Amino acid sequence: MFFILSKILLFLLRPFFWFCAFLFLAFIANSERRKKLFFVSAICILLFFANIFIVSEILNLYEPSYPKGNKNYDVGVVLGGFSGLNKRNNEIKFGGASDRLLQAISLYKKGRIGKILLSSGNANLIDTKVKEADLTTEYLKLIGIPDSAIIVENLSRNTVENAKFSLNKIEVLKPGASVLVITSAWHIPRAKLIFNKNSTKQIDYYPTDFRGETDYEPADYFLPNSTAFDNWNILLKEWVGLVVDKIRS
Repeated sequence: MFFILSKILLFLLRPFFWFCAFLFLAFIANSERRKKLFFVSAICILLFFANIFIVSEILNLYEPSYPKGNKNYDVGVVLGGFSGLNKRNNEIKFGGASDRLLQAISLYKKGRIGKILLSSGNANLIDTKVKEADLTTEYLKLIGIPDSAIIVENLSRNTVENAKFSLNKIEVLKPGASVLVITSAWHIPRAKLIFNKNSTKQIDYYPTDFRGETDYEPADYFLPNSTAFDNWNILLKEWVGLVVDKIRS
């Protein structure tokens, strides 16, 4: 039940939902004063949350930098949420966070990580048969990554379960292993809180697919951009999750 309620809450937190809600209230309001108030509120929401410069600067403050030094690790834990099933050919399809996997492959090829642990089951509410870690395993084998370098954790549905199940599996297969968690830059603050809570060992974190922009076009300062809405959706989801996880700890 909590899993379903969390999905509903995340939908209601979307700034575009607020924008549409205030426009709807402006449309049904029974007084000119309220119509104007709701309409102005909708425009203010649009101008703020659709501004790519504003959200990028906030992201740049929130997203961490790369770990210092060139330390090598026994296991690189790749958090899921970057792929799914292409039902047209029953093969893997990659999403916006696929840089998590690409960077893990790069780190493995460079000798920075000895094994790739794929941590992801299925977070869908209805169709839960396809496991992301299983799909990704087949892809890694296809591109030449040996079975001996792959560890599969295909039961987790969220970051809390990612940490619990992955660290348990590492403790069984390779006790005392050095661990590098590989995930999106915007996800690292929450991942760090959760993984550190579940481990007494030092864990390092490798950021991928940064969302914060560093170069801007003149239009980025004042024209609405749909990407900004997407970035706010991610940030608000992470912030709510961070507060909940801190309360839990």
